[in-house]
Amino acid sequence: MGGILAAIVIFALVVLVAKAVRMVPQGYEWTVETFGKYTHTLSPGLHFLMPIYQGVGRKINMMEQVLEVPSQDVITKDNAVVKVDGIVFFSVLDAAKAAYEVATLEIAILNLVMTNIRTSIGSLDLDESLSKRDEINAKVLVAVDAATHPWGIKVNRIELKDIAPPRDLVDSMARQMKAEREKRANILEAEGFRQAAILKAEGEKQSVILEAEGNREAAFRAAEARERAAEAEAKATQLVSDAISAGNVQAINYFVAQKYIEAFKALAEAPNQKFVMMPMEASGVIGSLAGIAELAREALERQPSASKPPQLSQRG
Repeated sequence: MGGILAAIVIFALVVLVAKAVRMVPQGYEWTVETFGKYTHTLSPGLHFLMPIYQGVGRKINMMEQVLEVPSQDVITKDNAVVKVDGIVFFSVLDAAKAAYEVATLEIAILNLVMTNIRTSIGSLDLDESLSKRDEINAKVLVAVDAATHPWGIKVNRIELKDIAPPRDLVDSMARQMKAEREKRANILEAEGFRQAAILKAEGEKQSVILEAEGNREAAFRAAEARERAAEAEAKATQLVSDAISAGNVQAINYFVAQKYIEAFKALAEAPNQKFVMMPMEASGVIGSLAGIAELAREALERQPSASKPPQLSQRG
């Protein structure tokens, strides 16, 4: 009997020591209850409690935790049904509040997140729900973080992983996207044709303008050339006239011979002219020139005075 009693006493002492000495691991906090009432929180490390009088209440994970938001059907503002799932990152800031302010903490957080996701997406149409995912995440995060603050919880991030419309709606959206792209392609092609036509018209306009300016410049140059030729001809005639007045018979010979040759040249270059009839020989031409020169000489001899202009007498 004495041995049994000693064994019982030793066992009781071991149990009391185990209850009294507690080691809290890093990343956790334990609550301490005195006769079932919360008194304080144990931080990571070695602690001593009063056996029977004090006990460990809840062991709270203080590290950041991740919760998977299960997929759920959500109806958008335009009555489209989409499947939405997500992920939540949260951490406990106050172990006592997380332990005693709410039961089943993780289930409560999930329900809050799912409810706010339905509310946020339900206020948007399908296109906005698919394109404004960041706005939905931010809106749900603000709402859930405010609701969980009394529980000593900090919701760090909420992300929607997938927003999946029904298959028939996806096919309809694909057809709509294809039609929209074809529309943009046709518009761009038409715009290209229009721009090309405008550029072509501008080029033709510029070409006509440049051609007109070129013709005007050419006409001006031709008129200027004719004017200078006329001036040169007048000057040459004046020089010949002055030479005749001065008694230079060779000058009138040159002048008459030049006109004579130009007349035969014009006759030879006449259009549709196959034959040129020459009524005299080369010696006859020279003789005619000599006769004309003789007439000029006689006119000079009969000139009464130098003040009168020279005149050629005509023979009958």
